[in-house]
Amino acid sequence: MKSKKYLAFELFVLFVLIPLSLSMTIPIWLKVSFLILGIIYSIFIMFRVEKGSFKIQRNLQWKPFWKRTLILFIGISIVTTLYVYFMDANKLFCVPLNKPKLWIIILLVYTFLSVWPQEIMYRAFFFTRYERLFKNKKLLVFVNAIIFSMAHLFFRNTLVIVLTFIGGLLFGMTYLKTRSTLLVSIEHAIYGNWLFTVGMGQMLAFPGMESC
Repeated sequence: MKSKKYLAFELFVLFVLIPLSLSMTIPIWLKVSFLILGIIYSIFIMFRVEKGSFKIQRNLQWKPFWKRTLILFIGISIVTTLYVYFMDANKLFCVPLNKPKLWIIILLVYTFLSVWPQEIMYRAFFFTRYERLFKNKKLLVFVNAIIFSMAHLFFRNTLVIVLTFIGGLLFGMTYLKTRSTLLVSIEHAIYGNWLFTVGMGQMLAFPGMESC
């Protein structure tokens, strides 16, 4: 087991320096190199050192998970619907109503190529590897939310940072409670796909949203 100093340095490099580099004005090949090296290193650590696994846990607590997720989703859907309506009513449910095929593609791409990898890295890997650095679990979740929002700095959009920080808090609490990458990925996909559905996709710079 590595020392806490090494783990803290590793966390800083993987979750602070590399995300910051993506938002800097440096050559794209350098950004891609940092990102690829970070991913390869993380995969190696996750499976060879921490003995991670993609196996779905048995006896998952589905009922309390769906109850909590449904309550939060109702609140999120009301707030975001009102936000889009008052900010730009023309975008409210614009994509599913006018571009249903694109909307379905977005849901699939976002769920499997964005949500799943993010939850493996920012929840499964982060909590497995660095939880030992935090005696206070609330601080653990808070730090996780901060670095999760930092991963989206390259969007250069304040609202995106705020949304991902709030999402990071919710997803961190879910993972801490369930220890399930599957459950937290489902929750992440539900909330994230709703943002695209309600009309907030343009702020997330998703392809095809600009003309809607």
